[in-house]
Order: sequence, then C-alpha cells, then structure tokens
Amino acid sequence: MKINDLYDVIIIGGSYAGLSAALALGRSLRKVLVIDSNNPCNKNTPLAHNFITDDGISPHELREKSRMQLEKYKTVTLLDGLVIEVIGSNENNFEVITENKQRFNAKKLLFATGITDINPNIEGFSECWAKTILHCPYCHGYEIKEAITGILGNGDMGFELAKTISQWAKSLTLYTNGISTLSPEEVLKLNNHNIKVVENEIDFIEHENCQIKNLHFKDTPPDEIEALYVQLPFMQQCEIPEKLGCELNEKGFIIRDKFMETTVKGIYAAGDCLSLFRSIANAVAQGNKAGAIINKCLIEEEFAY
Repeated sequence: MKINDLYDVIIIGGSYAGLSAALALGRSLRKVLVIDSNNPCNKNTPLAHNFITDDGISPHELREKSRMQLEKYKTVTLLDGLVIEVIGSNENNFEVITENKQRFNAKKLLFATGITDINPNIEGFSECWAKTILHCPYCHGYEIKEAITGILGNGDMGFELAKTISQWAKSLTLYTNGISTLSPEEVLKLNNHNIKVVENEIDFIEHENCQIKNLHFKDTPPDEIEALYVQLPFMQQCEIPEKLGCELNEKGFIIRDKFMETTVKGIYAAGDCLSLFRSIANAVAQGNKAGAIINKCLIEEEFAY
C-alpha cells in the first residue's frame, strides 16, 4: 500500500469550515488535502440564511459552489471518503487512514467534523428536524416570524431559549415535556411576556410533509403549532480528536486556543465541533482564520532554521 506524498495540511471534514480553510491555505500555496464523508450537520436543512451574498441558498448548492471554486487551486485536493484513524500525535508527523485503506501524511491536521444531534424519542420529531423543528433563530427565525411557535426545553436552558425566541415570535409557548424545573421567578417573567409554560408530556408530533400541525400529549388535547425550537444534546461526529488527546470542555466541544489549535500540538479545529453558535457564516469565518494561522505557523517553522 503506497503512502502518498507529505501534505502541509490535511483537513478532515469538507463542509463550510473545512472548505473555507482549504481556500485560505490554497491561496497560500500550501499543499492541502480535504477528506469529506459527505455528512454535513445541516444536511436536512432546505435553505440556509444569514450568510451575506448567499442568503436563502440551499446548503448543498453552497457546498458544491465552494468545491467548484476550489478546483482552480492546483495544490488543493478534494477527496470523498471517511477517515477512520490517525496515527501519531507528534507535530509534523500525522498519518491519516481512510475507510478505503488510503493513507496520507501531513505536517498539520484540521478537524472540521461537526457534531451529531441526538433526537428525542418522540414520534414525528426526526422527520421535522431542520425543517419546522429548528435550533437557530438567526438562521430561520425571520421566515417563521408569524408562525405559532413553541420551545421544547426545561430549566434554565428552556428559559433562556424562550427569552431569545420571543424576539422572533408573536405567539410563543414553552413546552417542558414533563414537570417544569423552572424557578417561580422564571415562570413569572415568561408569563409577564405572554409566554405560556405547558408541562404536559408529549406523545407524538403530527405533521404533514414535515410541516408541524399539532403537538399531541399523553393525557390532554393537542396544541396547534407551526414551528418548534429546541437545543438538542449532541456528540462529536468524529471521535478521532479525543482519541488523539484533544480535550473536550464540559459541554462536549473541542477545546482550542485563540489560534484555533487544540490541546494537541499541530492539531487544529474549526466549525460546529467547537461551539453552540452554529451558523454557516461562523463556520466560514473560523475556517478562514484557522487556514491563515496554520499557514503562519508553517512559515515560522520554516524560518526556524
């Protein structure tokens, strides 16, 4: 099995953060390999918003447009594949192995692998996720500002999400899906802003072509609803950074410093694997920053001798 030539950088994950980093590095004349398993976090989202020049474009179209623009940079290679192992945790000496047993070497690694949302066990939820069940008002709130809107959440997180979504919704209810753990003060504040708190346990979500129609409860009549916001638990889509020693914070995101470097020297991260702030604009900005910083780091190493 032939081991390919040494790359300056291998980027694992070819969505917006990864492609943005590849653009910065390609324009810096760096030899870059982007390996993408074609499983972006927003794969179920019909349209992407709040991204200047491309507001309202489909995420798939935006990715394909980005990949096409990268083709003119001859030092950048795009490869469809799944990375299953990385050997070596020493700077400037990483070997990347794909599911198809391809092997590549790189001086630096950038993980732009995103996260996987964990859907609750509620019938109808998965079908509506990323369509009328949403996570980000900045991405989708304007389009559903007139909708009968709900929040699925409890405790402090549910309270904070309800406060935030109130800017985008005229009719808003917080569904705790069981006994509320909000404080009396939090409930009072929500009620004072015409936000109801409903503690009934959800049985299933009625929808038509992924458009929510009603929330059905186990013991009470259903509520009509047209949109639902939720912050889901998640897991890192790729376990390799943690196996290499990259530390995660208490929320489960990869820890990185202001230079986008993880706790392992020579390994960087960008995009949704780092933060709750999940937007295309943020991922692109992080990828651009990571690419420029990695290039600068390589320059400094070249001038160390």
